[in-house]
Amino acid sequence: MSPGAAIPFMHLQPGADAAAIRAAIDRVITRGWFVLGPELSAFEDEFAAASGAKHAVGVGTGTDAIALTLRALGVGPGDEVITSPLSAAYSALAIMMAGATPVFADIDPERLTLDPAAVAAAVTSRTSAILPVHLYGQPADMAAIERVAHRHNLVIVEDACQAHLATAGGRPVGTIGAAGAFSFYPTKNLGALGDAGAIITNDTALADRLKRLRNGGQSDRYHHAEFGVNTRLDEIQAAVLRVRLPLLRGWTDRRRALSASYRAALAHAPLVVQRECDPGHVYHLFVVRSTDRDAMQAHLRSEGIDTLIHYPIPIPRQPAFASAAANFPCGACPIADQVCGEIFSLPLHPALTDADVARVAAAVHAFPEPGTGG
Repeated sequence: MSPGAAIPFMHLQPGADAAAIRAAIDRVITRGWFVLGPELSAFEDEFAAASGAKHAVGVGTGTDAIALTLRALGVGPGDEVITSPLSAAYSALAIMMAGATPVFADIDPERLTLDPAAVAAAVTSRTSAILPVHLYGQPADMAAIERVAHRHNLVIVEDACQAHLATAGGRPVGTIGAAGAFSFYPTKNLGALGDAGAIITNDTALADRLKRLRNGGQSDRYHHAEFGVNTRLDEIQAAVLRVRLPLLRGWTDRRRALSASYRAALAHAPLVVQRECDPGHVYHLFVVRSTDRDAMQAHLRSEGIDTLIHYPIPIPRQPAFASAAANFPCGACPIADQVCGEIFSLPLHPALTDADVARVAAAVHAFPEPGTGG
């Protein structure tokens, strides 16, 4: 097969929304109000409604959303938080930012999210919370995780940074636990033009405390009632997100349609397509597995097709966690270790065409399997 025009992994430039984004930014600049203003207030209301929650609190990043929520719930030094070894490292770093210790439970090989049985086995007298990650847009098995949490009186904070509009068993992610953390990093299904994040919750008291904590712990201007931080979703990013939020449902439908096309086209291909375990999957990424990943990626690259790995190293094996290794009582996570050596992501974004999907699938099918002499 001769490579045609390159198929990039992602497309981040504004498209049909470009004019509306420029107008929104101009509106903020003309108003001259750049932090904690009307754009943020409006976006919080709109995002909460879209996510099926009573409240949304805008913050600087998805990492801050997790860390601040844990702190607001009283999770801190001396506490353990069970989470997934397969995620962006920021999931676990946020736990450490709150002063708690991340404990890694292995993953379900089908969902690639926390295995509820492994979570149950990881609970100790120090466990205070569970942080399931709705990875790649696939919701974790929340019903089973809830049963573990209820049995041990643990709080659940959902890492929904890759799962905007996803549902788990028909329930909106982020509303199942005490709160849900979202990222609007530019690559996300709902992306800003920089860093941004939000927390959703149905708990009014929790939302009020989060709004204080994100703003230096201020009860009102210059009155700092408690130790807070400075992590506020700014007006320009809020305005951009307000433009894009009404488009998110259509973009999500397109991601699902493209993923269905991939699944059909990759039947009997020389790789493993991860199963859709819940129809609420929103396909932030389209992840496949190959025991010959390096060669497969090189083959696709030679055909002009860009791929990435999300994520090549289990979090507890990251050097950043080496000094705290003694604090990880859960031990090895063999499924995560295996999966991290096999997974990679194919291009998936709303600007991708059906012809692009067909070309990617054809290139995968053309991969010379071992022993074929290709």
